[in-house]
Amino acid sequence: MPEAPRPAGRPRAGLTRRRLLVAAVAGAGLAIGWGVWPRARAFNWTAAPGETLINAYVKIGADGRVVVAVAQAEMGQGIWSALAQIVADELGADWRAVGVEPAPLGPDYANPGLAAGAAAGLGEPLRSLVQGAGRQLARLFEFQITGGSNSVRAWEMPLRSAAAAARILLVQAAARRWNVDWRECDTAGGFVTYKANRLPFHAVVGDVDPAALPDDPPLRTTRRLVGQPLLRLDVPGKVDGSARFGSDVRLPGLGFAAIRQAPAGARLDDCDFPPPPPGFSLVEGPDFIACVGDSWWAAARLLAAAKPRWTRVDNAPGPWLEAAVKGGLLVDGRAPGPAEPIGETVHEAGDIAAALAGPGVVTADYTLPFLAHACLEPMTATARVTDEGAELWAPTQSASLAARAVARALDIDGDGVVVHPTLIGGGFGRKVEGDACAQAAIIARAAGRPVQLIWSREEDFGHDMLRPAAAARLHGKAGPNGITAWHCAIAVPDVGAAFAGRNIGSLMGRPAAGAGAIEGAVDLPYVIPAQRISHVLADCTAPLGFWRSVGHSFTGFIVESFVDELALAAKQDPGAFRLAMLNERPRHAAVLRTVLEMGGPLGRDDGQPGQPVVARGVALVESFGSIVAQIAEVEVPAQGTPRVTRVWAAADCGRVINPDTVTAQIEGGIVFGLSAALFGRISFAQGQVEQDNFHAYPLITMADCPEIDVRIIASDADPGGIGEPGTPPIAPAVANALAAATGRRWPSLPLLPA
Repeated sequence: MPEAPRPAGRPRAGLTRRRLLVAAVAGAGLAIGWGVWPRARAFNWTAAPGETLINAYVKIGADGRVVVAVAQAEMGQGIWSALAQIVADELGADWRAVGVEPAPLGPDYANPGLAAGAAAGLGEPLRSLVQGAGRQLARLFEFQITGGSNSVRAWEMPLRSAAAAARILLVQAAARRWNVDWRECDTAGGFVTYKANRLPFHAVVGDVDPAALPDDPPLRTTRRLVGQPLLRLDVPGKVDGSARFGSDVRLPGLGFAAIRQAPAGARLDDCDFPPPPPGFSLVEGPDFIACVGDSWWAAARLLAAAKPRWTRVDNAPGPWLEAAVKGGLLVDGRAPGPAEPIGETVHEAGDIAAALAGPGVVTADYTLPFLAHACLEPMTATARVTDEGAELWAPTQSASLAARAVARALDIDGDGVVVHPTLIGGGFGRKVEGDACAQAAIIARAAGRPVQLIWSREEDFGHDMLRPAAAARLHGKAGPNGITAWHCAIAVPDVGAAFAGRNIGSLMGRPAAGAGAIEGAVDLPYVIPAQRISHVLADCTAPLGFWRSVGHSFTGFIVESFVDELALAAKQDPGAFRLAMLNERPRHAAVLRTVLEMGGPLGRDDGQPGQPVVARGVALVESFGSIVAQIAEVEVPAQGTPRVTRVWAAADCGRVINPDTVTAQIEGGIVFGLSAALFGRISFAQGQVEQDNFHAYPLITMADCPEIDVRIIASDADPGGIGEPGTPPIAPAVANALAAATGRRWPSLPLLPA
């Protein structure tokens, strides 16, 4: 079972240009390894009575329990268990005696994989340089964050090294008692072993000698637990109700706060509010009003009587936003020709103008709307503010950003903020933001008591950090052997700049056109001799944030829909058409062949007269280091709404830690992406989000959820991500199935009418 959360520590000073440059220079070297670490050092993590802290990631109790410090947030993706499973395997622990604690803030727990995406596709030595800079930058600012499906990718080797070091120290301690060579000893099931001799970990942990640790602790050559479907550590507490989420926190004297926030970009001008009854208080923030009481419902009812007046906002979000995105694809007010450049070219190969000359050019336009995260757990945080500083309990994907947000809001030193992470009831990128944490701290200080802030569902939808709208224009040519020309221009705002400007500073928050904004559309897996890919930087005044699978969520739909259109133009089977272009990508080809075997023939099956038309469509997307192919089966009745009935998915995500978790994440990604593909849309009127609850922003219900079949392809490759790669292929697979069923393209999301 997981241990109770511990403090997540204190952040360092904010980012400056000088620190950024220093970190980049420092990144030219290798990350600090165990061999050069001091043998005695202070750790942010602490040991309780009866526990021995071996290193920054492992401690062992007097009862034999092994506790692992996990720096990544648990939001249902199983990362507590996956990272603990890596440690238990390398350490030789008994899985039944393994627990986890959220890691405190500190350089040991900074995410070492932040530069993985930026380094992807780079050659050496630039790849190592970028990755090294990312590691050093993360350590310098103690940047602890969960996102980008990089938890296992980033932490497998650091945790294996830490567990190997702990194992060697335990083995050496036992070997000294037995007066034998420690290299002849091993660990298994929570014991140190030598021939017929066994000593439990807790019997020798007090004798470990960090000074005896070799410079390069050897890793195991045989792994016993990795790849096994072990019981997840977070499941029992979620079943029996003992798991603690953000709104489960209780403190002495706790008040409950409801909030109303200004429209995007507005500030609070004035507010009329009747005098609150005893026990309630009204708090005015820079862009919100809140009411604190002894129950959230009572506070929300009183807050409804308030009449705030917000400042006027120029260019408030409205229908013009989507129109502006689409308009970015025009040249002098007209649709450009097949080879005419649009926006900033981020990749080019071959002679695109010559390849698109003459007849046979296929042109397509695609549009995608703004999307909300729609987490079932709305934004929430609990804060206690004293003269000494602030404590925060929150379901956060980044304890670092939460702490910094509170420090900025209270105008206090970052060393005065301690964060206690809780379990997260759905994050999808939304809970990497610290806005609710900062608000809770402001309200707690003003109210003079600990406060738990919970956003209403209307506030949660109305003040989300949205997945941006996107539009694309593509021109292409194809023949029997595949695509010969591919010209793709995608108009979308720069989400990364929006996030960085809000959370790091203006230095990092300047929007710019580039390949990162259209990830997934640049490095295509298919062999295409002539290519041009461009990004059109679109303006946006709505708040934008990272949404599950980020750019792949729209580029997957655009790319795989157009591949199907070109297959149709070439009169080729969509599956065989793709396979013919994957000669240089054997892993992709293997994934695609597997899903084609699982899902059967693509295209339309008319069946019996009077029965719904049944059709299947396919899509293949690589994202976050994993390759996923999906076939969606749809039923289209003569009258009524189409329905997705079955989905087959094949995935190569490299080495698998827990196959049950991988399967669950692909299933969850499909359901998440299917809700967005069929129904998801955020629109604006007079600066306000129009979809204010689930009646206007529906999710797939259990009754409408398709049957899902997942197959994991065995692989010895390095681990890929798995929390997000299941989402991008589902929208194009469904759209391609609908096209096969109806004989017309479905180029815009959502696919079903509101």
